[in-house]
Amino acid sequence: MELLDDSIVPERARDVKQEAREFADEYIAPNAEAYYESGEYPWEVLEAGMDAGLVAQDIGEEYGGKGFDLAQVLAIAEEFYRADAGIALTLQLASFGAEMVEDYGTEEQKEKYLRPVAENDQISGLAVSEPQTGSDLAGMTTKAEKVEGGYELTGEKYWVGNAVEADWLTVYAKTGESDDRYSNYTLFIVETDSDGYEAEHIPEKMGMRASKQGHIVFDDCFVPEENVVGSEGGGFYVLADFFNHGRVIVGGHGLGLAAAAVEEAEAFIDEREAFGRTIDDFQAVQHTISDMRIGFESARALNWRACEKVANGEDAGYWAALAKTKSTEVATDCAEKGMKLHGGRSILTERRIARVYRDVRIPVIYEGANDIQRNLIYRQSR
Repeated sequence: MELLDDSIVPERARDVKQEAREFADEYIAPNAEAYYESGEYPWEVLEAGMDAGLVAQDIGEEYGGKGFDLAQVLAIAEEFYRADAGIALTLQLASFGAEMVEDYGTEEQKEKYLRPVAENDQISGLAVSEPQTGSDLAGMTTKAEKVEGGYELTGEKYWVGNAVEADWLTVYAKTGESDDRYSNYTLFIVETDSDGYEAEHIPEKMGMRASKQGHIVFDDCFVPEENVVGSEGGGFYVLADFFNHGRVIVGGHGLGLAAAAVEEAEAFIDEREAFGRTIDDFQAVQHTISDMRIGFESARALNWRACEKVANGEDAGYWAALAKTKSTEVATDCAEKGMKLHGGRSILTERRIARVYRDVRIPVIYEGANDIQRNLIYRQSR
């Protein structure tokens, strides 16, 4: 039975889902092992994705994109992550942070920064986390001090996708010291060739090696006043809304990875022989596969329901946290069970299941660690 069938997918997203599947089969899956081994940035695949119209196209048509909605981006995420998580993350981070510029930026910002990303002439990124702070959005210490004509940024950012490769980033920095810690942050557009901006790749990760994250140091990095996104002090609230949408997509990351784990496990048990028969004859193996599918189908149903809820603004934070937590944890469970079914062969790095096993450890952390998601689920359900 087809795991990522489109029966649960809204009709408007089915064509782009099929396009994403064909692209993934032709460009992502065949290159996954090579890029995992090399750890290089997959420029060629990214450019192919741009040519196919599958990168940065959630930006509106008036600024050069296709205006893909949340369901369409989720459909793409499922297919890309099923093929390979590292390459998929690179493709989906090419416009990361640009969505906030579209929703809250000025017309001048949209023309100068958004259009080149939508037209695939530039790539962007988002800088929020810091070396000592991740999920606590109101605990970041990078400061933006008001000076004549703009701001000077001082501090560090960590785990920043495209920190080295991007043309510009949306950067989250502290601009106030009020008792309301949530109103002390502002978002800025920062060009990566600015004086005082220095970035380097972080040490190699255990998974998603084809996606590059960086460490940024801001040393009195000047940002003109016209590069403030939204209003001063409104950054936390803009980012919180942005992450609601992002967590639904991260749920799609988990669904693609879970599907890959199930597919790999089922293919292996059909071929592996023990005690004179293939191991799919053993009831324990059948039950394990059944549990993998139960988890996968439950997560996928929840994730697509959450997609509709978040898109309609119905308790968005609650549904986004549910989807992200369930789908990414199902992915880790399916990968663990897939490793168990592969036995000793599971530890061979050339095995797809071994790459999936490493990759699933990452989405449970980014866009807010799952323990933080549980806090959100509890508070927003009361």
